[in-house]
Amino acid sequence: MTGPRVAIVAGELSGDLLAAGLMRELRSRCPDATFEGIGGPAMAEQGLASRVPMEKLSLMGVTEILGHLPELLRLRRELVRSWRDDPPDVFIGVDLPDFNLSLAKRLRRSGIATVHYVSPTVWAWRRGRLRGIRRAVSRMLTLYPFEQQFYLEADVDAVCVGHPAADRYPRDPDVAAARRTLGYSAEQRLVALLPGSRASAVERLLPAFLGAARRLAQRSDRPRFVIPVASPALYQRIADAVAEYGLAEQTRLLAGGTAEAVTAADVAITASGTATLEVMLAKRPMVVAYRLAPISYWLVRWLIRVPWVSQPNLLAGEALVPELFQGDVEPQRLADEAQRWLDDEQARAALVERFYMLHDDLARGADHRAAAAVLEVLDRGRHER
Repeated sequence: MTGPRVAIVAGELSGDLLAAGLMRELRSRCPDATFEGIGGPAMAEQGLASRVPMEKLSLMGVTEILGHLPELLRLRRELVRSWRDDPPDVFIGVDLPDFNLSLAKRLRRSGIATVHYVSPTVWAWRRGRLRGIRRAVSRMLTLYPFEQQFYLEADVDAVCVGHPAADRYPRDPDVAAARRTLGYSAEQRLVALLPGSRASAVERLLPAFLGAARRLAQRSDRPRFVIPVASPALYQRIADAVAEYGLAEQTRLLAGGTAEAVTAADVAITASGTATLEVMLAKRPMVVAYRLAPISYWLVRWLIRVPWVSQPNLLAGEALVPELFQGDVEPQRLADEAQRWLDDEQARAALVERFYMLHDDLARGADHRAAAAVLEVLDRGRHER
């Protein structure tokens, strides 16, 4: 029997890496498996025959999506037509929910098994999407345990595979090694500033973060600051802002290097998002900031159904770390919260203990579990035929 023919689509670099890990594990179990669809360089290394460059799907803002909407709709039609005429054994959509779930719904209607990897935040807002997800997917693969439970209660087949980052991060972070890599001594106080990876987020958060850093720099222990910069386009902008705030001598900018920065730091001041997960996995205390454009925040405030935005608080189901929103994201508040973590050893120790528990719950061997869940769907489809 030949190996399964897998159609798979990812539209961003994070999805490319996630899909590549799944593909690698599927190939280890089914050496004759073939892969076709859309992906990036990591997926190509695992044998993907990509129909178009992944950049065709890497659109972030509403204006970018609207400008490319006719092309995206045409691409979706072409994929549906091709896979209806010559059906794969399974279709796997990796993240990119607006594109992949609509594609999955059309393919499943034609009798093709469908799997979606990475749940959209339907549990947080726009819960009306659940009805469409139920029709679109044979199985949802979630990164977090609470997501699996949410779907099962909504009568959607779901499996929690864990988070690949939790598999990647060591359970016991080597703080000394991270500090040696960055050139800091064991005694030096170090604060990581993570204002985000998108220019819009950096513009909204960086002034408050640097204002907080300027206040923290006046402490008697004279902390230093490290800022991992997500892209070359942001590097000079952040460097100029650091100099404007008089912090150039105390601050080091890193090209990427988030893992080293947060592992080495005593505390992080971070934008909400995936960075909060990385800080948690590095077992570092944090202060989380969330600031949107006023109209966007007004809309989100009425739509969102969860009380927290940071990964640690969502996973724990309680406020483990402080979250500051909109007008509360101001230098003194940020500095005060960071100072509490720097000075309260008992609170730090209790937080780190909880982070170990959360890490253990997420480190499940995501690639292995995801491949097993896909193969179960394939086996179920064979029996149904």
